[in-house]
Amino acid sequence: MRKLKMLLLITLIGAFGLVKAQEVASKTDAENEAKAKEWVSSLLLNNPDKEARINNVVALHLTQIRDWHNSHPYTLVPAGINPLDGKPLSELFRQIIVDSSIPSSVHKNLMDGLRKDLNEEQVAMVLDKYTIGKVAFTMKAYRLIVPNITEKEDQTILALLEQAREQAVNYKSMKQISAIFEIYKTQAEQYLNNNGRNWRQMYNDYVKKAKAEKAKQNNN
Repeated sequence: MRKLKMLLLITLIGAFGLVKAQEVASKTDAENEAKAKEWVSSLLLNNPDKEARINNVVALHLTQIRDWHNSHPYTLVPAGINPLDGKPLSELFRQIIVDSSIPSSVHKNLMDGLRKDLNEEQVAMVLDKYTIGKVAFTMKAYRLIVPNITEKEDQTILALLEQAREQAVNYKSMKQISAIFEIYKTQAEQYLNNNGRNWRQMYNDYVKKAKAEKAKQNNN
C-alpha cells in the first residue's frame, strides 16, 4: 500500500509538471506570435495575406529555436577547452555549440519563407528585429573608429556583419546573439590588420579622443 501511494504521488507530481510545462509553452507560443506580428507590422506591407504568411513563418521559427534550445542543455557538450585559445569552454559557448546543431532546414525555411513575400531590404529589416539592430549599431562604431574608412573597407565589414546577423537569428538569447557577432567582428578587425590598418591603435586613439572630448564638455 505504501509503495502504491508513493507511485501515485510520483504520478501526480509528474502530471502536474507536465501541465505546468504545457502552460509555459502555450504562453511563450503566444509571445512569439505577438512578437512576429509586431515585427511584420513594422514593414507596413498593407497586404493582409502576405502579413499572415510572414507572421506564421517568423512565429514558427521563433518557436522552433526556443524548443531546440530548451530541450538541448549545454551539458550535452562535455566540458573542455576552446582549441583556439586553450581556455575552458564557458557554459555560453557550450550552449552555442549545442544550439548550432539545430537542423539547417529550420533556418532555410525562415529565409525561404521571408523571401517568398519580401524583397532583400525587407528581409534585412526582419532580421534586424531578431538582432535588435546590431548591424547598424556596430557599423556606426566602425565608421567612427576607422579614420577615413574606404568604400571597400566599409562594404567588407558590412558584409561580415550581415553574415553575423543571419547566423545569429538561430539563437535564443541576446548573449548568444552578441557572441555570434563577436566572431564576425574579430574577422573584420583581422581584415583591417591584414590590409595596412592597426586595429588596436585605431581603437585606442578613438577612446582617447572620446575621453578628451567628454572632459572638455565637462569643463565648459
